[in-house]
Amino acid sequence: MDDLERAILISFDETGSFDSGLKSQAIDYCQRIKETPSISSICVERLWRTESVPVQFWCLQCLHDVIRARYSQMGSDEKDFIRRSVFSIVCVDDGKNLLVRGVGSPAYIKNKLAQVLVSLIRFEYPMVWSSVFLDLLSHLSKGVVVIDMFCRVLNALDDELISLDYPRNAEEVADARRIKDAMRQQCVSQIVRAWYDIVSMYRNSDSELCVSVLDSMTRYISWIDIGLIANEVFIPLLFELILVDGLPAQLRGAAAGCLLAVVSKRMDQQSKLTLLQSLKVNRVFGLVAKDTDSELLSSIAELLTGYATEILDCSKGMTSEDGKRISAELLDEVLPSVFFVMQNDDIDETFSVIQFLSGYVATMKSLSTLTETQLLHMTQILEVIRSQICYNPFYRDHLEVLDKIGKEEEDRMLDHRKDLLILLRSVGRAAPDVTQAFIRNSVASAVASSLDSNVEEVEAALSLFYALGESMSDEAMRSGSGPLGELVPMLLSTKLPCHSNRLVALVYLETITRYMKFVHENSQYIPMALAAFLDERGIHHPNVHVSRRASYLFMRVVKLLKSKLVPFIRTILQSLQDTVAQFTNMGFSVKEVSGSEDGSHIFEAIGILIGMEEVPLEKQSEYLSSLLTPLCQEVKVLLESSKASNLQDSSTNVLVIKQIVMAINVLSKGFSERLVTASRPAIGLMFKRTLDMLLQVLVVFPEVESLRSKVASFVHRMVETLGAAVFPYLPKALEQLLAQSEPKEIVQLLVLLNQLICKFKASVRDILEEVFPIIASRVFTILPRDVFLSGPVGNTEEVRELQELQRTLYTFLHVIATHDLSLVFLSPKSTSYLEPMMQLLSYTSCHHKDITVRKACVQIFIRLIKDWGNKSNGEEKVPGFQRFVLEAFATNCCLYSVLEKSFEFRDANTHILFGEIISAQKIMYEKFGDEFLAHFLTKGLLATHCSPELVEQYRQKLMSNDIKAFKSFYQSLIEHLRHQQNGSLVFR
Repeated sequence: MDDLERAILISFDETGSFDSGLKSQAIDYCQRIKETPSISSICVERLWRTESVPVQFWCLQCLHDVIRARYSQMGSDEKDFIRRSVFSIVCVDDGKNLLVRGVGSPAYIKNKLAQVLVSLIRFEYPMVWSSVFLDLLSHLSKGVVVIDMFCRVLNALDDELISLDYPRNAEEVADARRIKDAMRQQCVSQIVRAWYDIVSMYRNSDSELCVSVLDSMTRYISWIDIGLIANEVFIPLLFELILVDGLPAQLRGAAAGCLLAVVSKRMDQQSKLTLLQSLKVNRVFGLVAKDTDSELLSSIAELLTGYATEILDCSKGMTSEDGKRISAELLDEVLPSVFFVMQNDDIDETFSVIQFLSGYVATMKSLSTLTETQLLHMTQILEVIRSQICYNPFYRDHLEVLDKIGKEEEDRMLDHRKDLLILLRSVGRAAPDVTQAFIRNSVASAVASSLDSNVEEVEAALSLFYALGESMSDEAMRSGSGPLGELVPMLLSTKLPCHSNRLVALVYLETITRYMKFVHENSQYIPMALAAFLDERGIHHPNVHVSRRASYLFMRVVKLLKSKLVPFIRTILQSLQDTVAQFTNMGFSVKEVSGSEDGSHIFEAIGILIGMEEVPLEKQSEYLSSLLTPLCQEVKVLLESSKASNLQDSSTNVLVIKQIVMAINVLSKGFSERLVTASRPAIGLMFKRTLDMLLQVLVVFPEVESLRSKVASFVHRMVETLGAAVFPYLPKALEQLLAQSEPKEIVQLLVLLNQLICKFKASVRDILEEVFPIIASRVFTILPRDVFLSGPVGNTEEVRELQELQRTLYTFLHVIATHDLSLVFLSPKSTSYLEPMMQLLSYTSCHHKDITVRKACVQIFIRLIKDWGNKSNGEEKVPGFQRFVLEAFATNCCLYSVLEKSFEFRDANTHILFGEIISAQKIMYEKFGDEFLAHFLTKGLLATHCSPELVEQYRQKLMSNDIKAFKSFYQSLIEHLRHQQNGSLVFR
């Protein structure tokens, strides 16, 4: 072993036997050798004598790279040497050829050798080496090894140059065209003859070799003369290979692949139809019903689907009646086999079959009426859909407990069903009566089933009925058109033997919810619908996933039926007593269910029911009291227990209190502000007492963030429910929420204050004057003015919290300014924060990365200028405000920030910001007059070397009443100044 071979072995080592330094040296050494002029002879010499696979691969790769990169610079002697050497290695089978002899040489070495030869063919055929394919054919008599290499060369030629499965540049396309044209003229017929002879000779002795030949054939049929294959010699051989039972499945499948290539050959439709008719593909139909190997069956399925697709394409373009008749007959003949395969076997060709069926159904939709045979085909397609959407019973237990395997299978089936359900809708439009009858029969069969073993079939039938509703109008649902009038009552009155199964129970509930509009119009079915949700089929189902989903769906049903449920409220509440009590049970509260279905929707449903004005006051008070009193009492007990034990984070108590607060919160959503404050204040009094009790949670657990969040959410709800009646409770709530200084806590508080301002406007001024200085002191401490303004500085939780605080702060300031509350900033306690606030707003309006935040800051300035810009007896309302606006905001935001190239006028949000900046200039001129003009023109425009003529135009446009003309002029002025400064604002 010399230095080169040793270096190659070290560079290829993946075991870690050599240190990185040595490996790096080895790679460098190999690279230097590769760049030597004699690299071709070095590689060829080693290929003849080395048995080391890494060395063989390195040498072949070198030759490949050298030919591709340096062929045009090579001398004729070097080209001739490489040509003779590579061809000899490919075709010599004398026992000395270490690369291609027998099974000892890895397939990837042979493939790489074929790739090297193909790189020569690309440059030399047919101009220089016109006989390459004929030379290869002349050596096939040497046996299996050379035949195998011949197939690999053909495959490599297809992969590297001819196949359109890979993107090709114009040069590659031209080379491929040149080579194919030459091969058609010179050697394709000989190659086809060789394929036939090899397969005929080795079919019983070397099936693997025959598979290689057939795979090569499949690649080439698309562009050679189809008559060379579709004839009385080759086609019988292919069918014989497919139909003989004793042959290996892989060989039979490869023959089917060749036949599919023949079927898929592009040609005019009449010629194609003649070809398809002559092939007599019906000879293989019988294979689908036999106990056929799954690999072979997949190939047959692909053949049948391709054959049917081609017939369908022909039928669309047929103008003659004879052509239409023949294509219809061929299609009718093949479809049963396609349906059979889809219904009875798990094959890999599902997607292509669905594509074909979708095309077939689309064709049927274009017909005015369907024949009996076509209607039968529609039914068979529905059978295919039903069989394909059925879960595999193997996964039943996994799907029931929804473990990792079950979740993966459920996700897979969800994805698998998408195209099938689209196909279902297409069939429904092409043959509505057939589709409705099929679904009616499927559901009726599922309901009548007395066996628990039919779980998957029942689930599939219900899924079909559910999917039917996607294409039904509201009017059709209400009237119970089609099978609805029969099926909905049937389902509502049915308890399936397999109802305990999670999937069946879920699709059952989803289905009856989808068709609840029918129940809305047919009130006699309401008791049955309620029973379905309230018994063990729904909310009382033993599976927690089902029961919580049922709670959510029941809430939706209650929203829909509303006043129609008033007579049933007592019955509903009695049925839900155990569920309501269980919600605050420790075991229930820790059960994890994905998504937002935590069980609280049952309280929302109850709130909607008992919160209706149609419920008499006496009953309403009774129902609400029966819910709130025990819940509040339980909170009181838990709080006293926590205070007594002095436990700040009693996990059990915290979890239960969280559940209770969440339940009361969603319960209250059913009660309108008008009802609890105007028409029935007694109801409002109950919620006030509840609010008073729950605010104690913040006192006892001041540092438990999850609890604070739940209580804050309830305060939000009470603002909407109690309206102005919530005011007496706000000081206590805000005091507790102000107790914490973490960014998340402050965000919560700011959001609440924004809600209060938007709802009550000036009425909250006194509250704001108390809390604003506290908030300002904390925010300005936590949040430096330039934090995150220029771009992201990290993605940690802490950074995200500060970013959220920053966004919420600007919203808060904007809400105050735009709701006539700017005097809050001037209250005695707040004046010390006025300057840092103004500095922050000014800086942000110029530099923040979020354009919408910059827009909000400009809008704040506009409101403050309107509120504070007037003078009384020559005195400013806010001393120093005008000077600050002119010096910090006017030039920096309205001029310099707009001159930045990052200010992109084509961006929609930026264009809106620009409009606000225009408004700001108009407002400043309106309030400050010539003082604004003098400052902006001298310190702004003239400082940017703007010409006096443009400055004068600016003055005139600003003073005019045409704001659109001013905006258009100012944009052109900015673009002119940018061009003048060439993007470099040196004056700044």
